[in-house]
Amino acid sequence: MRQIWIPKIGGPEVLEVREANDPEPAAGEVRVRVEAAGVNFADIMARMGLYPDAPKLPAVVGYEVSGTVDAIGDGVDGVSEGDRVMTMIRFGGYSDVVVAPAGQVVAIADDLSFEAAAAIPVQYLTAWVMLIRLGNLQPGERVLIHSAGGGVGLAATQMAKWRGAQIFGTASAGKHERLRDAGVEHCIDYRSQDFEAEVARITGGEGVHLIIDAVGGASFKKSYRSLATMGRLFLFGASSFAPGKSRSILAALRGYLALPTFKPIPLMNENRGVFGVNMGHMWHIGETLVGMLSEINDKVADGTFAPTVDESFSFADAGEAHRYIKDRKNFGKVLLVP
Repeated sequence: MRQIWIPKIGGPEVLEVREANDPEPAAGEVRVRVEAAGVNFADIMARMGLYPDAPKLPAVVGYEVSGTVDAIGDGVDGVSEGDRVMTMIRFGGYSDVVVAPAGQVVAIADDLSFEAAAAIPVQYLTAWVMLIRLGNLQPGERVLIHSAGGGVGLAATQMAKWRGAQIFGTASAGKHERLRDAGVEHCIDYRSQDFEAEVARITGGEGVHLIIDAVGGASFKKSYRSLATMGRLFLFGASSFAPGKSRSILAALRGYLALPTFKPIPLMNENRGVFGVNMGHMWHIGETLVGMLSEINDKVADGTFAPTVDESFSFADAGEAHRYIKDRKNFGKVLLVP
């Protein structure tokens, strides 16, 4: 098999393709011939040495793949060789062959492309946990989606539209037209506008009911101040810790020191909630994740949700895939296709 390795901390150019023996599925596992693998910002942070949950380098990262089952371990029921599936795995997704617990694979429809399927697990589960499972987004509520043009952002936009919410989104100006077509009613250019001031202006100072924020640093403070009564703030990343193309300990420290402290009494008095979400820390509730992923898959099958794949890169061009995301060029999901 072929894999993309991070041999050491560095820029996108450090990624290298290596060959290894195909893994064999153990009892309760299946082997998947990968057709597409998702790229996430966490992978970029891992390469830059800024992701504490990443495996020790050298390592193969990657959380999600789609492909065809080609081998089955002992004791596996309900999955057959030849099945078209998607699955989440805890690292190792940058491979053209993976093994995964049989209980974590979800069958995909024959008319769903492997690329679209690989764009589902991480981004849609993350958005689902925040907006649906924990956020309980209601019709008519106002939601602010940071990085609305990214993978999670577009998934969240589709869910908010489905729930009948009023959608605010931050993104660079070049993405606004497509975001409006996707259902974002109020587009805010984070490069030239202060989103806190814009939210206050548009809502007459009332704020929004739900915010998802993966920027981190001072953005968390401004997002919290933008909440309405009974508002919910979801924190699920810290991209501001890595503003440049290479690792900067000083920038990461600045971002960390700018993080807010949420105190119980003000939270109670203001009737607001703050949630943290990290998909990498949910592996112990795998059945719950698969249950939610199956619900999402049903919504994809009936046309309610439509995964947006922006660009697919070959394994040899994995560094370019990282650059593409880091430069904020993507509108939707970026994939690696072996």
